[in-house]
Amino acid sequence: MSDCLFCKIIAGEIPSKKVYEDDLCYAFYDINPQAPTHFLVVPKEHMQSVSAVTDGNAPVVGHIFAVIARLAGELGFGEAGYRVVSNIGEAGQQTVPHLHFHVLAGRDMTWPPG
Repeated sequence: MSDCLFCKIIAGEIPSKKVYEDDLCYAFYDINPQAPTHFLVVPKEHMQSVSAVTDGNAPVVGHIFAVIARLAGELGFGEAGYRVVSNIGEAGQQTVPHLHFHVLAGRDMTWPPG
């Protein structure tokens, strides 16, 4: 999608601080971090949100969660714990209409999150 912020980041048209990249996904640090460690993991294929996950593209989402688990271990917060969040739609506060998962770590997460 040509006007999508995250598609432009994936394409290198907008700079980002990359955490990880492979053929299916791209991870980069959030520009407005809400925790000491806060990065996003996005599929390279444009999908609107979790609501757009189907049987056909679900393997990409599974891959993303495997990447998140691997990065948690490599970056040293896997054992202490972390939060993975995906906002869906306007009421869910999704500000970029491209499926993405926030990974937050390095502090205690409060509940409820709202």
